[in-house]
Amino acid sequence: MILAGDIGGTHARLAFFQSQNGHLTPVAEGVFPSREHSGLDEIVGQFVAHEGLRPDVACFGVAGPVRNGKVETSNLPWTVESSRLADELHLPSAMLINDLEANAWGIASLEEQDLVALNRVKGIPVGNQAVISAGTGLGEAGLFWNGDGYEIFASEGGHCDFAPRTELEIELLRYLVARFGHVSYERIVSGPGLVNVYRFLRDTRRAEEPQWLTDELAQGDQAATISIAAVAGKSVLAEHALDLWISIYGAEAGNLALKLMSTGGVFLGGGIAPKIVAKLSGPLFMQAFVGKGRMQALLESIPVKVITNDKIALFGAARYAVAKGVLQHG
Repeated sequence: MILAGDIGGTHARLAFFQSQNGHLTPVAEGVFPSREHSGLDEIVGQFVAHEGLRPDVACFGVAGPVRNGKVETSNLPWTVESSRLADELHLPSAMLINDLEANAWGIASLEEQDLVALNRVKGIPVGNQAVISAGTGLGEAGLFWNGDGYEIFASEGGHCDFAPRTELEIELLRYLVARFGHVSYERIVSGPGLVNVYRFLRDTRRAEEPQWLTDELAQGDQAATISIAAVAGKSVLAEHALDLWISIYGAEAGNLALKLMSTGGVFLGGGIAPKIVAKLSGPLFMQAFVGKGRMQALLESIPVKVITNDKIALFGAARYAVAKGVLQHG
């Protein structure tokens, strides 16, 4: 029995899997609001006790850089340690990997209905692949093609310096520097980042904020409120914010594709992309993705797909456990 986790800044998703002849079958799943708990070991203890199941092995994909079995989460006040999780589960050890690494491991589990293509390319793509996921933060990971299969690695590329391309984006950078000092792509291409973009446009009077939207923003999830208003065409300001956000997302996805030479494809994960597929399928994302001067033809040959299966990281964490040989297949 495998216990797998996908641990983000908003939600902690856990699942038990059975592995049979390399095939993973979910047995039980649970979703917990991350910020309502003091740490991952608390959530894991509750889930295991509730399900009444005992894992033979455990692997957790966690948002943040994993070093020496430990991660200080980027968007939570947690320090996650593999030793503490192992103690909680009464196991010799527990595995921690980056959450985007878990996403990358999960790609092999996806089927055609789990993906939405943003472009069409000729031929069968071969080569490295990349995953970029906007959610509570911005995660990035790579899949190196060695000629026989993929070798998966994590990165913290979402924390690289934001590089503005237009006068408007230069103004956005100045606005965010005054607030944060260092401005990474994550400060923009994330849920909180969409709120930052919206506030910039509002505060620099690019468009007016209607009273109904002011009221809704004061009550709930601001990023969701903005994106819903934008997709529904209810607010010019929200639409402008989401359009600018999508363009910057496309530009950074193209940056990642160039850095990893990901001719085998780029995958958009995270919780935001599936909710705004209609917008991502418009021209803004792909124009920014391919708009790299002399490298445009190369980028036009790379398939770009949105992952719509929200369990990809859970399957990925479970696949990692199997691949590392910690279980004997039945």
